[in-house]
Amino acid sequence: MSIWAKKSITQLLAQAEEKEHSLKRTLTATNLTMLGIGGIIGAGIFVLTGQAAAQYAGPAIVLSFIVSAIGCAFAGLCYAEFAAMIPIAGSAYTYSYATIGEFLAWIIGWDLILEYLFGAATVSVGWSGYITSFLRDIGVHIPAALAQAPFAFDHAAGWTATGAIINLPAVLIVAAVTALLVVGIKESANFNNVVVMVKVAVIILFIAFGFSYINSANWTPFIPENTGTFGQFGWSGIIRGAGVIFFAYIGFDAVSTAAQEAVNPQRDMPIGILGSLVVCTILYILVSLVLTGIVSYKELLVPDPIAVGVNAAGEGLFWLRPFIKLGAIAGLSSVILVLLLGQPRIFYSMSIDGLLPPVFSKVHPKFRTPHITTMVTGAVAALLGGLFPIGALGEMVSIGTLLAFTIVCVSILVLRKTQPDIPRPFRTPWVGFVSVAGAAICLMQMAFLPWATWLRLIIWMAIGVVIYFSYGKKHSRISNAH
Repeated sequence: MSIWAKKSITQLLAQAEEKEHSLKRTLTATNLTMLGIGGIIGAGIFVLTGQAAAQYAGPAIVLSFIVSAIGCAFAGLCYAEFAAMIPIAGSAYTYSYATIGEFLAWIIGWDLILEYLFGAATVSVGWSGYITSFLRDIGVHIPAALAQAPFAFDHAAGWTATGAIINLPAVLIVAAVTALLVVGIKESANFNNVVVMVKVAVIILFIAFGFSYINSANWTPFIPENTGTFGQFGWSGIIRGAGVIFFAYIGFDAVSTAAQEAVNPQRDMPIGILGSLVVCTILYILVSLVLTGIVSYKELLVPDPIAVGVNAAGEGLFWLRPFIKLGAIAGLSSVILVLLLGQPRIFYSMSIDGLLPPVFSKVHPKFRTPHITTMVTGAVAALLGGLFPIGALGEMVSIGTLLAFTIVCVSILVLRKTQPDIPRPFRTPWVGFVSVAGAAICLMQMAFLPWATWLRLIIWMAIGVVIYFSYGKKHSRISNAH
């Protein structure tokens, strides 16, 4: 059977209802929107906003967020059409299988591991930093040897030992979230709903109370003059800033991995994907306006820019400091949950198709969750988070995500041409323009990433190709059915 074999939409929908492999349908449109917000609002708003303003765009970081949101909206519209039409666990992997064939579906599934697995590990390291800082404020000190990675990475010096033993808080948060995900999707969604409300409340407090401390002089000039170097302020800085903060939007696509657990996926998936994008874009724009209004953008090249903004407002906002840290801890917790929810469901779908061993598609008899893949994913993410620094992990996440977005944007156009008569509960408007523009924006941002990141992607993909031809192709259900 050809490596370009495709699965029909009918096959995909029938497969979702097989009793042995069925997942529990309990998620509503509200749950899905909250999952999206939970996945998006995290390190981006609490860290990247200030850094991108300080280095690239100044107060015009607001425009960078708008440019980035447009790119994400294009990808989000394509995801929404797919998720409503093919409400199956597996996200872009499943969509690729129906449109561009088995081999490229495997490639995208393997690529998504970079986004979800490495993403969860990356965010766990950020969570560790915030929880350590918060505990220190209340008099609890975690020894540095138990709160840092034993390895450090520098592009010039390479890998070095730090003398630390393990980043224990990072390991513990991944273990706790993994246990919650094994117990059930509904319980996980309820926990996520609470956490999302906490972090959105903190962000709204910062916007509402910070507004009266804005000094409009900090917004002048709104677009700082270019330094003579491409990407350092001016209009090129706004575009460079958009490329950096694009990753603040990562997470909405994880909603599509839970399609098989949605009560009414045809209606609710587009609401969850596009609703979470709209809410987060509005919050991002307001936070960046208030932040650059309270404090000069030149002072925001720090790991905790919102805390710096609160400090700059003086005694009037001092009460908000512990809430900002709690909001960051809550924010990062829900990002870990959404990413660790997404990855096992991709493994699950690949296993059902025969491309991975059957153990990966086992569903817990009581909880109806893919418990084995969840535990394997959690164990690997905990190991990565415990041993490696945030920078080396984070670089892998961005390129994997952009590649996934590009393939989804291309696939939606392919399916419109090859199978125009399939029922589509949600249709991407202006599909020709939206899909091409979405793919182009993602490819442009990939082109700006460093060569070292590309090299790791190539090595990772080479490993995936070896696994496909040595195991997946031989055990493929489509191949063996013919």
